[in-house]
Parts: sequence; C-alpha cells; structure tokens
Amino acid sequence: MAKTAKTSRLSGFPEWLPAERLVEQHVIDVFREVAELHGFSGIETRAVEPLEQLLRKGEIDKEVYVLRRLHAEEGADDSGADASRTLGLHFDLTVPLARYVLEHQNDLVFPLRRFQIQKVWRGERPQVGRFREFYQADLDVIGQDSLPGHVEAEVAIVMAEILDRLPLPAFTIHANTRRLSEGFFRSIGLEDHAAVLRNLDKLPKIGPDKVRELLLSDAGASEEQAQACLDFASIRTRDASFAERVRGLGGSGEMVEQGIAELTAVLERVEAAVPGVILADLSIARGLDYYTGTVFETFVAGHEALGSVCSGGRYDSLAADNRHTYPGVGLSIGLSRLVSRMLSADLARPARAVPTCVLVSVTDEEHRPASDAVARALRGRGISCEVAPTAAKFGKQIRYADRRGIPFVWFPGADGSDDEVKDIRTGEQVVADSAGWEPPAEDRCVQILAGQAGGEGGRA
Repeated sequence: MAKTAKTSRLSGFPEWLPAERLVEQHVIDVFREVAELHGFSGIETRAVEPLEQLLRKGEIDKEVYVLRRLHAEEGADDSGADASRTLGLHFDLTVPLARYVLEHQNDLVFPLRRFQIQKVWRGERPQVGRFREFYQADLDVIGQDSLPGHVEAEVAIVMAEILDRLPLPAFTIHANTRRLSEGFFRSIGLEDHAAVLRNLDKLPKIGPDKVRELLLSDAGASEEQAQACLDFASIRTRDASFAERVRGLGGSGEMVEQGIAELTAVLERVEAAVPGVILADLSIARGLDYYTGTVFETFVAGHEALGSVCSGGRYDSLAADNRHTYPGVGLSIGLSRLVSRMLSADLARPARAVPTCVLVSVTDEEHRPASDAVARALRGRGISCEVAPTAAKFGKQIRYADRRGIPFVWFPGADGSDDEVKDIRTGEQVVADSAGWEPPAEDRCVQILAGQAGGEGGRA
C-alpha cells in the first residue's frame, strides 16, 4: 500500500479544533441573537462578484481570488484582462450589499436593517490575526434617499451589546465625525483634508514627531498648523467636553459646530443605553475619506496591538441608480480575527470540548436498541447525547466519556430494573427516567467561559 504524503498547513486559512469551533460558534450565535433582538434580518449573498465591482473601492487585483476555471467554462478570457467578465471571491460584505440592495430594491422595505455573517477571502500576507479566509460579521441600516442621524448611535449600541455579551476584557468604542475633522482643518487654514487625515492615521505606528514631519511636507502645514492638528488628534473625552477643547484650538465655523452636535448626540445616546463604552477620540482618521458622518473603532483593553476589532460608520452613498441613493450606517467585526485572539490569549474556553451532555452506555450489542431508545427520549427533550460506540466494559465506556469531556454516563436498566445516570466528575450516581431527568442547567448546553486571561466582559 502506497504511503500517503504528509500534508502541511496552508497559512491564512484557519481550521479550528472542535472545542475552538465551539467558541467561534458562540460568537456567531451571540451576534445573531442580539441583532435579531434589535430587529435586524439576516441575509446571505453569493460568494462571487464581477471583478470590476470588487475593484471599485480601489483594492488591487492581487488581493482578490479570481475564479479562472469558472470563467473559462463560461467562455471568458482566462488571462483575466476582461474585468467585466471575470468573477472573484468577495473580500468584504459591503460590495455585495451594495449590489444586493440595487438588485432587490423593489422587494425590500427601507430602512433595511440587515446583518450578515459570512466568509470572505483576501489574498494578503498571512500574519497574526490576519487571514486569507475568515468570517466577517456586518450590521447595517440602509435608507432610501435619506436616513435619520440617530441611526448612527443605534448601530453602535447594538454592537456594544454584542461585545458586552462575549467573554472579553473591557472594551471601548472610539468615535469621531468627518464634519468635525474636516471643519477643524478648514478653520485653521488647511485645505488638503485627505492628506491631513492620511498622515494622522499613521500616529499609532510612527508617532507624533514623524507625523508632524509628514504634515509639514505632504499636507503643506505650517509649524503652528501641524501642532494644532496633533493637539486636535490628542483629544479624548467621555462626554461633550471635547467641544470646548476643539474651540480652544481655533476650531470654529458652521461645519465644526455641526460636527460637535453630531458627535455629542452619539455620545449621549450610546452612554444612556450602554454606559461606560463610548469615547470621543478625534485621532480616528481611517475611513474618513469614505465615511460621511460618525466613524467608529473599537479596542479591547490589554489587546490594543490587535487594532480595532469593530469598525465602521455613516456613509451617504452605499449605492445609487438613476432613481435613488442608498445612505447607510454600518459596523463590522472581523469575527475570525477576534476569535483567534480569544483563543490564543485564553480569553475564552468552552466548559467542555463537545456538545454531548450524556453518553448512553451499551450493556451488550443485543441490548443496543434499548440504549438507542434512551438516546431518542433524551434528544426529544433537547438534551444532547450519543450512544457508546462499542459494548465494552463499563469502565472503558466511562473512560471514553471522560476523554471526550462528556459529563454524564447513562446506564439503561436490565430485566426491569431502573435506569441510572452517573456524573463522572463527582462520582454521584442516581436513579433516572429518560422521560423526565434533567441535567443541571449549566451542563445542558456547552457554556463558553472566560479563560484565565479573560475578563467578565464588556465595558471600560
């Protein structure tokens, strides 16, 4: 018989072990449950989009996985030069959402409250927390032609509730607005807003001194203007006190005041719903060339190097046609990236490695049907169980349950005697009836617990 070659892992494509997958599934379930509590409907879009659509946001084609064989079968040019006929795997869920809204606009009711948890693919260099295939979880409210400003706070509140239910250390949602940043730069005489934002975005990586140099050389700032931009980006407050600090740096004018009003409203609404989470952080610049209102980034205490685990904001042109525009507010979690950190840093772990609560033992193969009947009765009441794979000695069946992490072993009665169930962790064994026995509530389903490095969840 020929030997099978040893396989090697393909980097960037995570494959969790069963116990790890339970943690990931828990995060997915929490996201779905909270989203649905707030009236968001789940959708799923196709995995492929035309390459020309995928590249509209400026991504280079090297980052997109292209389906060569599929367009060869459709008669497309296999060279990939014709982007209008080439299909690629989606790298985010925003481009598919824009297409979905336009295609189904006549069948949707707006504002559309949508959540989506789906895999995406990016051909980037794998590194810690960066994958080529991963789950992304998005939450958006999409309007038709208009969308109320209060939705910006509402979406942030839903995301805060999702994160608050997860076994994470304290987290903080940092917020800024485009109008405030742009208005401030205008008021101090800087017109190249994109250059200023681009340079301020580099603060965490290169520090204020090098950013100052870039502001002088790239954005055309004077020494005074560069210092004002750095002082502006240093403002962080839990309340509306950021406003006076902005005005004190020379921020004035209608756009500045609009931005102050918008950010203050978001702070107050989020704080009222989920206290201790929201923070005005005027250093946030990422995405402000795309977002038109409030922008959010979320950081976990002690894991700031991971970067923002949940980002997004207000955009006034998700999609448009000859009749309508579709503004929206959205936030997105790199779900696999977050789960990877939860696992590697021991922030979360399952109470047991398998969903099985009860192993039903088998006296001998002749009596296996009796064990199957017990299992059916338990499953009928929602208790996860499995039947022992072999009719080995009971000691071996108990050891099998222990290796699997199954807490209870069921012994069907013989010759009219009562059934019994044993908690193999404590050794306690009691008479039981499959029609009425209940495990402790904490054992009925797998609980996801905070690991040794985890916190109680939520708020800074």
